[in-house]
Amino acid sequence: MYKPQGNKGFFDEEFTKERLSAIGNPLESVSKVIDFESFRELLESKLLNTNKKNNAGAKPYDVVMLFKILILQRYYGLGDRQVEYQILDRMSFKTFLGLETGDRVPDQKTVWSFRERITKTGLVEDLFEQFTSFLEEKELILNEGQLVDASFTVAPRQRNTREENKKIKNGEGDDLWKDKPNKKKHKDIDARWTKKNGETFYGYKNHAKVDTKSKFINTYTITDASVHDSQALDDLLTEKDKEQDLHEDSAYTGEEQEKTIAKYEMKTKPLCTQSA
Repeated sequence: MYKPQGNKGFFDEEFTKERLSAIGNPLESVSKVIDFESFRELLESKLLNTNKKNNAGAKPYDVVMLFKILILQRYYGLGDRQVEYQILDRMSFKTFLGLETGDRVPDQKTVWSFRERITKTGLVEDLFEQFTSFLEEKELILNEGQLVDASFTVAPRQRNTREENKKIKNGEGDDLWKDKPNKKKHKDIDARWTKKNGETFYGYKNHAKVDTKSKFINTYTITDASVHDSQALDDLLTEKDKEQDLHEDSAYTGEEQEKTIAKYEMKTKPLCTQSA
């Protein structure tokens, strides 16, 4: 049986934080580099109800804290339920979010709702643009070459009839299940099927342009999985890319792609050369 080796003290929490810091706390490093308060004005302007007549009801959670929860989810690969559990359980998460023991912690529904709101309002793109500007100001995006590539994001496969799938493919998916709103909430009418190297995928594609030196993503676009990699090239390149090297694979070859690359006066190099 385990025998306790000490007594609880007033400074136990501070000692634990110091040990975590000495070992190497990645969240502490992120907090030192990024001033999350710089996102407050943008978040509050899009998400807070400024026309509220009184202060009745529960006080809303801080929007910057909710934004930081999404960063925790992405960094550690956590779902909504798991991130709620981990915030309650982990001191490093509480410290990163500015929470003290006993403070209210957002539940999984609150996290889901916040993510939906910033997605549907287009706030994700605004936040990404602001962060990219921050990286450029710090000279972390060096603009000495760009790399373009695409990756799949797999979506849950839908159990639809042939007729339903036909309508979805023809862009008529929004007309389906109008008499069953709860069923419609769980239907994905934007994902598509595709094949690559003999393997079948259902979902979406993340197309990204990455600064070759810093490895930071500086532009991105999302399409359904059926869209060919090359079709997103014009959405990824910008005036800032002029006369830089462009590292890409064979998926980005073709007459239209060559015109796009020529428009920005870029020099193409095989992706395998950059990887090596």
